[in-house]
Amino acid sequence: MSTPTETALALCAHQDFPPALYMVAAPIGNLADISLRALAVLHQADRVAAEDTRVAQRLLDSHGLRKPTLRCDQHREAQAAAQIVAAVTAGERVAFLSDAGTPGISDPGSRIAAAMHQAGLRVIPIPGASAVTAALSACGLDLHAGYCFAGFAPDKPAALQTALQAALHGPRVTVLFEAPHRIRTFLQTLHDLEPGAQLVLAKELSKQFETILPCTAQTALAWLDADPRREQGEFVLVLQPMPSTAELDAKAIALLQRLAQELPASRAAAVTADLTGLKRDQLYRWLLDHKHAGA
Repeated sequence: MSTPTETALALCAHQDFPPALYMVAAPIGNLADISLRALAVLHQADRVAAEDTRVAQRLLDSHGLRKPTLRCDQHREAQAAAQIVAAVTAGERVAFLSDAGTPGISDPGSRIAAAMHQAGLRVIPIPGASAVTAALSACGLDLHAGYCFAGFAPDKPAALQTALQAALHGPRVTVLFEAPHRIRTFLQTLHDLEPGAQLVLAKELSKQFETILPCTAQTALAWLDADPRREQGEFVLVLQPMPSTAELDAKAIALLQRLAQELPASRAAAVTADLTGLKRDQLYRWLLDHKHAGA
């Protein structure tokens, strides 16, 4: 039986592998998620640049590949870029691997790609695993308006509040990464801003203890409380924005307008909220925005 690398080389036998920088998506946890084309590229590469050469070496070893490696973490990216440009200019194929997922997505790689473009050299993406698209595909949230990937959530409290406010009141779903030691702060901040906000907490994607949890911030905190081990690992958080005032249905608007004829705006909004399940603040803002309508 053929090895995965042998199968990859057979499938790619008639494909061209010119001198270039190859941005190779690596598995995000499950080693079986490496693509056959990625294996072919790693086999053809003259060297492998990596966020962490030890992590890259484990992946190469698992497929019997032996390649010179060049460390290229965020502190060495500028220096490594010059070396990679020189190597490709000399006719080499250089494959770049981040620790997990697609290079440049909250990982090193973007500066190297920019340096390659500036030098007039090719950058070839080798698509594959991504925690962003993995979480989105399984989240079940409303993606009709698209999504925004915001990278790692800010660690400073004021910046985190600003980022979450923007996500909650934006036009589309927002995807954020969060580290285990900050996950509680993230969830508590979200709860303080909008207790009813809907999100999906995803962790250990593609791994043995993968979890995809539709929740509010409060239920997510309770889930963490139930087992301290749940705070381990990296988190992907998919946040649904709050409904805009433009999304109020016709029946809710009619009820709100009728009550506003008899009650103060704040009271009309509160009663409509009780009857419809919509948020009082949303209804009240609609009344203020349309206070002159029909006058």
